[in-house]
This record gives sequence, structure tokens and C-alpha cells, in this order.
Amino acid sequence: MSKAIIKTAKGDMTVEFYEKDAPKAVENFKKLAKEGFYNGLTFHRVLPDFVIQGGCPFSREDATAHKAGAGGPGYHIDCELTGENQYHDRGVLSMAHAGRNTGGSQFFICHSRNNTAHLDRNHTCFGKVIENVDVVDDIKQGDRILSIDLIED
Repeated sequence: MSKAIIKTAKGDMTVEFYEKDAPKAVENFKKLAKEGFYNGLTFHRVLPDFVIQGGCPFSREDATAHKAGAGGPGYHIDCELTGENQYHDRGVLSMAHAGRNTGGSQFFICHSRNNTAHLDRNHTCFGKVIENVDVVDDIKQGDRILSIDLIED
């Protein structure tokens, strides 16, 4: 299984990808990470006991800017909702979207299972934080993604 390290000033989170359940989402995320797309973007949406969300190119300058949360890579990918790991639990990495099949670069990481069941089979789960999940709790709105480094097995 391939993995990635999401590096932030609050710490590094190691993610393991759900390549079998969400191959398109994983391939897209890895492509953008290799291109450096995520470097310097902020977590523009942080909702305690729910999610931290990043990946909007409009957040590069200011996480509170009017357009933060409205951007993407210039294309959409389809949702992948049928795999066995399609449930939102603590540390799960999932595609944000503005409606079915409109995902692109924005993603979120879940704080817990408490308030996320309604996301199951609506948003594509494509990985999970397997090391340092406590960093999710430390992220505040405006904290930056320093880089995302891929680890291929």
C-alpha cells in the first residue's frame, strides 16, 4: 500500500491510501501532491469534532479570503462510494465536493465518527491517518500544508 506524509507546522501525519476502494481519488491526490499543488495551501475550514479541510488553491494567500473553499484544480473527478472502507471515522481522508462527482483537489480529514455518518457513501474516503492522528486535533483554520510527500512501497 502506498502512503503519504502530510507535513504541517503542527506535526506530520502519515496517511495510508485506499487504492482498492478509491483508485481515481488516490491517483488524483498523488498526482497533485507530486506536482506540489498542495504546498503552502491552508486548512481553510476547521470544524471542531467534525473535520479539517484543505486543498483549495484560493487559500494560498489567506484562509479567510472570500474565495477560500471555492477553488479546485480545474477539473472534476467522479465519486467512488462502493468500497468496504467507505465510512468516515477518526483520521479518514475524504474528498470534499460541491455535489456528486465534483471533487477535485479539496479534501478533509475527520476528527471523529461522532458527526460524520451522514458523509458515508456521499463523499469518497480514499485514505486514513495511521500515524500521528492527534495532529488533526491541533490544526487550526489557516494552518498551512507545508508539503505532501509520497511513500511508495
